[in-house]
Amino acid sequence: MAKDKQFVTEITPQGEDFSRWYIDVIKKAELMDYSPVRGCIVFRPDGYEIWEHIQAELDRRFKETGHRNAYFPLLIPENFFQKEKDHIEGFNPELPWVTEVAGEKLEERLAIRPTSETMFGHMYSKWIQSYRDLPVLINQWANVVRWEKRTLPFIRTSEFLWQEGHTAHETEEEAREETMRMLEVYRSFLEEYLAIPVITGQKTPSERFAGAVDTFSIEAMMKDGKAVQAGTSHYLGTKFAQAFEIQYLSRDNTQEYVHTTSWGTTTRLIGSLIMVHGDDRGLALPPKVAPTQVIMIPIGPAKTREAVVGRTDELFNELKKAGVRVKVDDRSDVTPGWKFNEYEMRGVPIRLELGPRDMENGVCVLVSRITGEKKIVQQANLVEEVQAMLEQVHQEMLDRAQQFMADHFYSVDSLEEMKMRMEESRGFTLAGWCGSDECESKVKEETGATSRNIPFEPAEKKETCISCGQSANHTVVFARAY
Repeated sequence: MAKDKQFVTEITPQGEDFSRWYIDVIKKAELMDYSPVRGCIVFRPDGYEIWEHIQAELDRRFKETGHRNAYFPLLIPENFFQKEKDHIEGFNPELPWVTEVAGEKLEERLAIRPTSETMFGHMYSKWIQSYRDLPVLINQWANVVRWEKRTLPFIRTSEFLWQEGHTAHETEEEAREETMRMLEVYRSFLEEYLAIPVITGQKTPSERFAGAVDTFSIEAMMKDGKAVQAGTSHYLGTKFAQAFEIQYLSRDNTQEYVHTTSWGTTTRLIGSLIMVHGDDRGLALPPKVAPTQVIMIPIGPAKTREAVVGRTDELFNELKKAGVRVKVDDRSDVTPGWKFNEYEMRGVPIRLELGPRDMENGVCVLVSRITGEKKIVQQANLVEEVQAMLEQVHQEMLDRAQQFMADHFYSVDSLEEMKMRMEESRGFTLAGWCGSDECESKVKEETGATSRNIPFEPAEKKETCISCGQSANHTVVFARAY
């Protein structure tokens, strides 16, 4: 590639082919690469660092709510799954099995972990004996495998990284409080850290987690109008407790089953933030998870290069000391224009330009990746100016995402209207539902949209079912989804 060729010309426009745009961006920004195993990807350093920032902040929030981390085995005995029938039926199509070791067939197949409710259940039955042992609040950071038929990097892969929380409680009330508490942790994290607005609500019975009593989710809207389930929290009741004999001696001196929950989110958050914020220039990374928050580019003729680079390094040290993730690109074999374009494509939130005239005036130029705004700031106030612009970039990204969702959220009253929206528009639809599986299935068959959740705070309450025309018992968000 010629030195001055611009990366952005090699990215398919979103309006032409959104899926192609997505693949172009994540490969050219070097977030991932394909592995030799079908459906599995390699996280390159920038891609993995985004996950590290997500992980660190979520981990902090989990610990603030009293949870601790542990680690459970990757391999799960087959008989564990047989103990909870709904659970195995839900995951069986995606389960890979280990059947042979060192040329010898195993007496019992071992599943490669798709989720860990069964393993946690087995161990909790050993650890919990009395009400004094409760609650148990444990989270696990791990990898899981679900043999997906259709894959998309970060969004849906055969192996992915995630966290899964598993808790046990004395009462249903306590367990349900935990379920909703962790859903709110996810909601606030996506808005405050990833600048992604979401719809919070309860899943319909057909969409709830295998083995759960109730499942709740946060649903995010991508720029192609499709939904991504960005996090789920499940109230499991006593189903797994009964299956694995997790009992405790109560305060009334009787044997009772614990009430359990599970909740999780995954590396699909990386794909989500790319699809929510990216544009035809490439990535646009939320500042709080961007591997590089500020790229510093010294500019000017060769005769001033040494002085400009020297001052750039001094300012670099000031920013780094203040906790800003900052890099300097002082390469002399590519033009400043090429660098500008490259780091826009990579989604770096702020570009800092420093030239000889800027040095004379004691200033430098900050450029926002989101708005393109150029701001001349005093070098003496650089740290404060950069920190303020990082906050401004985050807020602008959130505002834009909220506005996009508002502009692509439709209230519909008939299947014909929903089909029209699915074909001609992008986005979510709000519709009434009587509660029957038949009507929900009919919506999917005729429109390609699935129920995302029953929102806690719908924009309006629907009176009639979009499918059968009878009274609506629920107001539901429907959308096509990844």
